[in-house]
Amino acid sequence: MSLRSFCRAVAVALVLGLPAVARHPAQAQSGPQAAPAVGVVTAERRPVTESIEFVGRVEAIDRVELRARVTGFLQERVFTEGQEVAVGELLFRMERPPFEAELARQQANLAAAEATLINARIVLERARDLLRTPAGTQARVDEATAAERSAAAQVAAARANVRVAEINLAYTGITAPIAGKIGRSTFAVGNTVGPTSDPLATIVSQDPMRIAFPVSQRQALELRDRYQDRGGLSAVVVRIRLSDGRSYGQQGHVDFMDNQVDRNTDTILIRASIANPVRQGATDRELVDGQFVTVFVEGVEPVQAIVVPRAVVLQDQGGSYVFIVDAEKKAQRRNIRLGRSTPEMAVVEEGLAGGEVVIAEGIQRVRPGQAVNAEPVAAPPAGPPAGPPARPAAGPAGGRG
Repeated sequence: MSLRSFCRAVAVALVLGLPAVARHPAQAQSGPQAAPAVGVVTAERRPVTESIEFVGRVEAIDRVELRARVTGFLQERVFTEGQEVAVGELLFRMERPPFEAELARQQANLAAAEATLINARIVLERARDLLRTPAGTQARVDEATAAERSAAAQVAAARANVRVAEINLAYTGITAPIAGKIGRSTFAVGNTVGPTSDPLATIVSQDPMRIAFPVSQRQALELRDRYQDRGGLSAVVVRIRLSDGRSYGQQGHVDFMDNQVDRNTDTILIRASIANPVRQGATDRELVDGQFVTVFVEGVEPVQAIVVPRAVVLQDQGGSYVFIVDAEKKAQRRNIRLGRSTPEMAVVEEGLAGGEVVIAEGIQRVRPGQAVNAEPVAAPPAGPPAGPPARPAAGPAGGRG
């Protein structure tokens, strides 16, 4: 065989062999892939305690600013600042001698007026007796009658002045009109105080307290519609969380909803009353007038709702959704609308009817329409920490809600 024929045969063999070599890796790449393994839970109807979160402020039901009713020197302060006081307890003493002297003067004026009245009555009786004789005249009787009535009026005025002096003397002792905790004293002993002075101190009631929190119009309508068939405001309880994260041990009840909406904030004010007993083993109370708290409005009775673990809920620009496994064992996206949920569980108001198989583990490995190998999870995945659900950036399968 010539060299030219040999080269031609080798070339033909190479050309015929290349497709076989090329087809081999392609066939390996396009072969069937195993369905990804995922863990699933079943969407179930369960009793759920509905809860809505607000920011509120603690308010004392009663608040009194103590003021001097008369002008005088502050002689004594007979309480400890910051202590609790009872109704009628003496708090301040003002200088009494000037008011005692004024009372004595008014009592003397009353005695003089009473003496004048007695004399006027005697003169009137004499004038009436003389009227039966030729020496008497009607004009004299009339004059005596007017003098007697004037003297009687002077007695009434003197008695009123005595009463005013007694009241002013009583005002030198300033007592607590309500029970509660008294704050700091504004004036030191020796200062001159009066009705136009600043308050001497402030007393705020302690038990019960009020929790005031503004609610948007939308949330107010939701509360009304949600509970109007279950007893209205009596169907909810109020719980609070303190600023250090602790839950307060008492629960309150809504007792007031304002009759107008704040035009600046488009909110309506709701108030709840809650007990504020003395802490066990202590002398003070947990709630303080003016402090901020987190307010939870909860239904008294749980409601039946479709519940899934919070961790299965995904979120993207289109809203909240979950992946379910259909009858053909394929993953499908299902858009949902969430209700009032807990940090661990999500309440689904729309999108699930109950009984759906929802993917809880391995969500990042599935796409809509993809076949999956579903196995029940041993326990529901843990939800995010307490508070509003986070919104991380959505990946290929969406962010967790």
